[in-house]
Amino acid sequence: MKRMTVVLASLMVAACASSQKTNTAQTPQPGEKSATVAANTTVNSAAQMELDRLNAEISQLQKQSDYFDYKKYAIKPQYQSVIKKEAEFIKAHKNDFITLEGNADERGSDGYNLVLGEKRAEAVQKSLLKYGVSAAQIKLVSLGKGKPRLTCHEEKCWKENRRVDFVHKLG
Repeated sequence: MKRMTVVLASLMVAACASSQKTNTAQTPQPGEKSATVAANTTVNSAAQMELDRLNAEISQLQKQSDYFDYKKYAIKPQYQSVIKKEAEFIKAHKNDFITLEGNADERGSDGYNLVLGEKRAEAVQKSLLKYGVSAAQIKLVSLGKGKPRLTCHEEKCWKENRRVDFVHKLG
């Protein structure tokens, strides 16, 4: 028994006396970043730059609208390029979902303007579909005369309010 106690005591002393080895290749020096942290920072910076670029592009796309003639919902030829540009972006970003907001000017009843706004949004949707955008990425909303861009009571304001706006949301 005495012998066993001596052996155990010797083992304990030996275990306590050994030092833990450190891998200096993985331990960053004071003031230095580890390779993993630096790599993650680079990846995060690249991802942030890409996100910033996408947000800037979406911001530019959302500034565009398709405008319509009084009581009409046919797309004017000069706005096909706007729709094509929107379609190219949506197709390139499968996680982009777009809401087409149909609007009307203040003239006419609420019900009439809601239907007209819906028909305008549907006309734009039909063009987007022709350009190859997935129907699953498109949502339609009619705001009727509820979201005027300008509020004066003359043609220069009314023509600004007869439109479809593009609202993007990356999912």
